[in-house]
Amino acid sequence: MEKVTGTALVTGGNRGLGLEVCRQLSRRGMRVLLSARDIAEGAKATAALRSEGIEVTFEPLDVTSQESIEQLADRLGRQDLRLAALVNNAGISMKGFDEHVAEGTLAVNFFGAMHVTERLLPLMEEHGRIVMVSSGAGALEGLSPAIRQRIDPPPSREELISLLRTFVDDVRSGEYAQKGWPGSAYRVSKLGLNALTRLWAEELKPRHLLVNAVCPGWVKTRMGGPGAPRSVEEGADTLVWAATLPPGGPTGCFFRDRQPIPW
Repeated sequence: MEKVTGTALVTGGNRGLGLEVCRQLSRRGMRVLLSARDIAEGAKATAALRSEGIEVTFEPLDVTSQESIEQLADRLGRQDLRLAALVNNAGISMKGFDEHVAEGTLAVNFFGAMHVTERLLPLMEEHGRIVMVSSGAGALEGLSPAIRQRIDPPPSREELISLLRTFVDDVRSGEYAQKGWPGSAYRVSKLGLNALTRLWAEELKPRHLLVNAVCPGWVKTRMGGPGAPRSVEEGADTLVWAATLPPGGPTGCFFRDRQPIPW
């Protein structure tokens, strides 16, 4: 396996897929920054990897807090550090379905990834890679025509943000079904993330940044549950592959098992 160099930041790196991505990226030769909201959990995960002989650095980060994102960017900036890869792995799947679930899910899965990426873009190396951990749930297939025509092709970022906020409002009012929304905040968050991936892929081509979304499949993690058919090693494989693509590699794509899949 060809060794790669540079620094990678992984959000939500304290367990599950994020932890395994940190492990595999380090073994590929990258300097890895493991970030997590919970400081104790992040430190525990870092210590566990170090006990395996894997050198990682823990960086506290709450993707829902602009202050936390700013503090991370400031710390990295003071080190004059540049990122070769950013893996937006932090994500949640909440039980139930109401406006609080809709708002909370979007705050992490969509707005968290967006705000982290926006703030860290100035620190990305030319030819850097940005990986959005998405899901097959975010595919356009089966979406109502009313919503699909508003998100495919992706609207401007401002319009996309407004659309997702409208979703929360429609859930709050109880009118989401009449408006054509699916009854899943998780799905809507990944639809938004996929649209954002396509927007940024085009916008960042002049900087030669590769921006791709990856569906890791149904993985045995706390979120996926013990009945999931995939190991974390299998789930992390395509994420690591996308985070280590060579210059000139694909951008603006949606992958599963290293193969493109329909948006």
